[in-house]
Amino acid sequence: MPFDSKKQRMIMGRFATGVTVVTTDGPAGPHGLTANAVASLSLEPPLVLVAVDRRAASLEFMRANRCFAVNLLRVDQEAISARFARPGPKDFSGIALRPAATGAAVFAESLGYVDCRVVDILPGGDHDIFIGEIVAGDVHDGDPLLYYAGGYRRLAPPHA
Repeated sequence: MPFDSKKQRMIMGRFATGVTVVTTDGPAGPHGLTANAVASLSLEPPLVLVAVDRRAASLEFMRANRCFAVNLLRVDQEAISARFARPGPKDFSGIALRPAATGAAVFAESLGYVDCRVVDILPGGDHDIFIGEIVAGDVHDGDPLLYYAGGYRRLAPPHA
């Protein structure tokens, strides 16, 4: 008997994650999606992975463009996360952007980013897993936007 997907969602929802917007641009045009199924995979070579739901419009953009940037969101960027989580065309207006080395959009005011060229796409159940080799990246100061138990969260101040 397969494990109950609702229980899986409840259990894994207790795993706090950072919130990102994954962007892409190229022959298929610009697109983006809010994602927390993102992980650092390898340091040598520098690889990250992003899991994208097979029903998401972003999937075909990422496949065709063969690149993506993972933008790490700050705590004050919850509205940007919500904007890119909605289905339909993606609105980049009002966001300070700059092109990454691959051409994907990088959010100038994020906590940081990695810019990747796709080196492999693997099946992963109802998702496709994009493995990207990091070709550029940067980090900035700030507090992260977190997701936990179905809602946005923030870090508590450090203990004195």
